[in-house]
Amino acid sequence: MNLADGGRGREGAEPGSARESAQARIDVDIPSPARVYDYWLGGKDNYASDRAVSEHILAVAPELPALARANRAFLGRAVRHLAGEAGVRQFLDVGTGLPTAENTHQVAQSVAPDSRVVYADNDPIVLAHARALLVGSDPALTSYADADLRDPAAVLAAAADTLDLSAPVAVILLGVLEFVPDTGEATEIVRRLMAAVPSGSHLVISHGLRGPRMDAAIRPWNESGATPIVNRSREEILGFFDGLDLLDPGLVPLTRWRPGPDGPAGDLDESLYVAAVGRKP
Repeated sequence: MNLADGGRGREGAEPGSARESAQARIDVDIPSPARVYDYWLGGKDNYASDRAVSEHILAVAPELPALARANRAFLGRAVRHLAGEAGVRQFLDVGTGLPTAENTHQVAQSVAPDSRVVYADNDPIVLAHARALLVGSDPALTSYADADLRDPAAVLAAAADTLDLSAPVAVILLGVLEFVPDTGEATEIVRRLMAAVPSGSHLVISHGLRGPRMDAAIRPWNESGATPIVNRSREEILGFFDGLDLLDPGLVPLTRWRPGPDGPAGDLDESLYVAAVGRKP
């Protein structure tokens, strides 16, 4: 499941606005990953179809809402490191999900105010909230694109309006590669994204780990009629980092990637979800 999403209350659309157009594309009868996680995190942007499938999932893996929060915390730690110690000033966050606290641009710009951030997503509920995500942001530094991960050329073209792709970029793919079931296709998408950015760029990934409990958790989702998802083995996830140098501590459970001084937060099943950051040499 996509663990990158948060939630906010629904707002009215303005006639003729991009927000109104995005809302017109929302199918309330088919579960949306962003809306399911919105429900789990106490938001209001969800419908009966989302709540029904989420309850089936939680019956198998009740800790997934806690994992969603852990994934957001991992994002914060990774972005702080990249904007700080690593000196990265450009971020491409694909599949960002609904607005919540500590979004990529807020974290990066709190460390380095000149950081540039592009968000890309093709979920209409997310696009309907793009303005909320960017309230108070400098449009020269932060932008949002309606682009599908499965079309990396379109993602890169949209990113180039804000980012300088000849300078290092952190490509962030949190909980989204699961939505490309063919591992060969997913690997090619990552390869194309990373081929377009120079040495010193980074790749940030979190991903569901194949195993009895996580596989059982995604079964209700895949039976719901929504876009199918797949968990992968450690070896398959590590394959996304081929040609990159993994930062310490490598591919580890979410809470184990450079935890704070108090150690990993929460008592989570570490066999469910993993994360890593790699650097392009």
